[in-house]
Amino acid sequence: MTTAPTVKTLGELRASGHELTSLRSEIRTNLLRRLAAGEDPWPGLHGFEHTVIPQVERALLAGHDIVLLGERGQGKTRLLRTIVGLLDEWTPVIEGSELGEHPYDPITHASQRRARELGDHLPVAWRHRDERYAEKLATPDTSVADLIGDVDPMKVAEGRMLGDPETIHFGLIPRSHRGIVAINELPDLAERIQVAMLNVMEERDIQVRGYVLRLPIDTLVLASANPEDYTNRGRIITPLKDRFGAEIRTHYPAELDAEVAVIRQEADLVAEVPDHLVEILARFTRGLRGSSSVDQRSGVSARFAIAGAETVAAAALRRATVHGEEHAVARVVDLETAVDVLGGKVEFETGEEGREGDILTHLLRSATAETVRRHFRGLDFALLVDAIEAGSMVTTGEHVTARDFLTGLPVLGEAELYDEVCDRLGATDDGTRAAAVELALEGLFLARKVGKDSDGSETVYG
Repeated sequence: MTTAPTVKTLGELRASGHELTSLRSEIRTNLLRRLAAGEDPWPGLHGFEHTVIPQVERALLAGHDIVLLGERGQGKTRLLRTIVGLLDEWTPVIEGSELGEHPYDPITHASQRRARELGDHLPVAWRHRDERYAEKLATPDTSVADLIGDVDPMKVAEGRMLGDPETIHFGLIPRSHRGIVAINELPDLAERIQVAMLNVMEERDIQVRGYVLRLPIDTLVLASANPEDYTNRGRIITPLKDRFGAEIRTHYPAELDAEVAVIRQEADLVAEVPDHLVEILARFTRGLRGSSSVDQRSGVSARFAIAGAETVAAAALRRATVHGEEHAVARVVDLETAVDVLGGKVEFETGEEGREGDILTHLLRSATAETVRRHFRGLDFALLVDAIEAGSMVTTGEHVTARDFLTGLPVLGEAELYDEVCDRLGATDDGTRAAAVELALEGLFLARKVGKDSDGSETVYG
């Protein structure tokens, strides 16, 4: 954040050469400048580059209000918040004005009166773009007063006449004048509340009770919603839907790399989680989205994989702390902890009751097998399989440290198998080496080359 300009009065603002532009022109100008300079206006968004982002850019250039439709966890709210970055970093407002009006264009009675009385001495304050964004989670108990406004009984009690426009307490949308207001889960708003938004969306003014009050509100209205064929809580009324200039469908990442990037970006990891484990979680999530056993109308949120990565990291940290490991690194055995706690984040189809755990385990194993094939294709594990068939056993689990795990591996003579496994996964220390070898062992089990026995706390390959 840079330092706010030092201009303090309307006269100084005029002398500085500042020009008034509408909100939509401001966004359009900043977006075009970034595109022309080759800058990314949408940092932190993955998988939308060729689908959603171009539609959003066209809508903003056209000056349209936008509603995003998509299942949970597709990044709708993050996309809405990113649009704030297209506002000017600092904009002048009349100091103390309730709606943050521009000094050149006061719209409320109070600000107009002050402008007449003070002239060029009208005090000016500077508002950062982060303060020009308001967000409301729509709930059934949201009222017209919350969004539009209502009579303030305290102002009436102070002695003002009931018909005085200055007795109005403005709601969220008028207070977002010269800014952006985002309403999440728009269908959750009662239909009569949606009706109250019609004038704001089309005529760009507000109506509060019986007041004859026309305020030229300059605000960009954004909204998010689940597709109407999924939500049972309500709908967007047709007249309001018609007033949104752009209706854009979001989606989950189409590519695996984008899914992995989202996990890496959003997960708050308390221990190291190797890339191959993040890849397994990403494949696991994508497998759930394609499973006929899962209710695809509700979707499988990106938060599923994010929470999975955080759970796996937490399991590694717990093991390292209990057993005195210096460096906590997650391993394949920690993935089982994710299955134990994430089942409630998935909605299964009717008829799958009682099979949820089996479905999750099967899809996790499929994801693990795909990851093994990708990283270990062409690698000969015959010596390791022979050693295990000859009676060697490898023990792992939440009570087995990386050093103990590596020490318990069978000796394979002069074979360079361990080094090759570790090199392919970039493993350089005990923790990451143990994670790499454990992935190889799990791959051999899934390929039915070795056996596996687990009691929840200890896993033995043999």
